[in-house]
Amino acid sequence: MLTIQDIQAPIADEMNAFEHKFRSFMKSNVMLLDKIMNYIVKRKGKQIRPMFVFLSAGVCGEITEATYRGAALIELLHTATLVHDDVVDDSNYRRGFFSVNALWKNKIAVLVGDYLLSRGLLLSIEHGDFSLLQIVSTAVREMSEGELLQIEKARRLDITEDVYFEIIRQKTASLIASCCAAGASSAAADADTVARARLFGEKVGIAFQIKDDLFDYGNDEIGKPVGIDIKEKKMTLPLIYALNRAGWWEKRHIINLIKNESNQPAKVREVIGFVKESGGIAYATEVMKQYEAEAHRTLLTFPDSPYRDSLGQLVRYTIERSK
Repeated sequence: MLTIQDIQAPIADEMNAFEHKFRSFMKSNVMLLDKIMNYIVKRKGKQIRPMFVFLSAGVCGEITEATYRGAALIELLHTATLVHDDVVDDSNYRRGFFSVNALWKNKIAVLVGDYLLSRGLLLSIEHGDFSLLQIVSTAVREMSEGELLQIEKARRLDITEDVYFEIIRQKTASLIASCCAAGASSAAADADTVARARLFGEKVGIAFQIKDDLFDYGNDEIGKPVGIDIKEKKMTLPLIYALNRAGWWEKRHIINLIKNESNQPAKVREVIGFVKESGGIAYATEVMKQYEAEAHRTLLTFPDSPYRDSLGQLVRYTIERSK
């Protein structure tokens, strides 16, 4: 089975260099802030987003200093949104570690998020990377709009498939799309090439989110608790499909369970059983595979290279992951 290290092979040196550069970008003269920045950096994940940036740059041209700044800008602004999300959700954990708000309280966490946003903006402005700033700022706007659209619709549980895809396009896919567009732009690619790179990332992002939806109906070996989306009243693709095919009474019964009784494990299991029996899992899996295939077709429009091979492997890794 492919590992992250295998996929990273064409950009291994760049990823090592990026780690040091990113630490320097997050530096602060304020001791408390510097301490929190070090805490965040040490608990970084698999670095999937910077990999998409560097590999996209390699596919579209040459990796430059602007590529490092593009990857850093994505990470700074994305980390800021995660810190703020943990405050909004009153979450005490992030990737198995204490969240910033759990350790330093909400006021400091909000200010840390603001600092990360400003560092990203200044990094771009100082080097004149306005195209990168536009790409990433658009993604942050779309992520916020997607989150708010989901909250608005969750109150009534009336999401159609069209609305669902609009939510995940904005909330999840826009970030991966911006990684690929930023990579292409940093390599001085033309507008058509940047647009194709963005489209590739968007297809990957949608498939990635559907995979995440499917985890809600999986087994105990996954990283996300089973039924967490149902408890949080999120309308996922398997559930939307199942509800659309249910009779009036059954649909009303399931919606009532989600709205009023999703804090009871037995009721969550009933909803999961309903979705599985209705073919929701099989349908969502098929749609996910369609988006994955579309991503690969878009990728094949780029010249053959080790970077393209690794991007294809990274797509498979993100879609076929077990957690």
